[in-house]
Amino acid sequence: MDGKPLHHSRVGGFQMEKSQVLNALQQLRQSAEPRKFKQTIDLTINFRNIDFKKVENQVDVDVALPNPVGKGEGKVLLFARDKEFASQAGSIVDTVMMEDQISKLNKKQVGELLTQYVGFLAEGPVMLTVGKFLGQTLAPKNRMPRPVSHEDMKNLSAQVARLKSVVKVSNKKGKYMPLIHISVGKEEMKDEDIADNALAVYQAILPAIGNKQVNVKSVLVKMTMSAPIRIGGKMEGATA
Repeated sequence: MDGKPLHHSRVGGFQMEKSQVLNALQQLRQSAEPRKFKQTIDLTINFRNIDFKKVENQVDVDVALPNPVGKGEGKVLLFARDKEFASQAGSIVDTVMMEDQISKLNKKQVGELLTQYVGFLAEGPVMLTVGKFLGQTLAPKNRMPRPVSHEDMKNLSAQVARLKSVVKVSNKKGKYMPLIHISVGKEEMKDEDIADNALAVYQAILPAIGNKQVNVKSVLVKMTMSAPIRIGGKMEGATA
């Protein structure tokens, strides 16, 4: 998420404070057995009373974590017109595609772009061309490129870093399940950073369930090989 880190989010029947997330992480570190490898910190949100057979209730959102968990290995593609800008941007993005190449892409190639790249950027004037030839494919999947200026390379770098921090949050596990499960940190990360990531995920998924916090049954954090800890209360029959 852009802007300042979130400090709370309405979940269930209580106001979930950042302090509660930090408390759960502290309990997790105290209770988890030491392992010979660095574990990930996973977040599970369990839902109730939601019919996930209905498309409008299915969770499938992209979240830009304030503190990236991975190494930023996702690829970013830039659509460009200005050759000098394209040359300079080549050291920042993974791939540069010139404007005159866009119209030559077939449906299969556009589909491959969606799987190969986590995000797209476009030099301002190229947005119209992207919309004309790729809009029908990219727009429904919320993958239209963000416009960037060839005069602001610093902003380009920031946009690329943001896109590389994006993770997909979905409850589709073969079929849509009444929970989501995602890594929000690593054992060596600061609890503050992990908590901000967890809150960013909450903020993103709540609109996907109609902002009905009462449909959130429980929220848990765990390490790769540890028992889960419930945020904001004791574990009582919650699903890990």
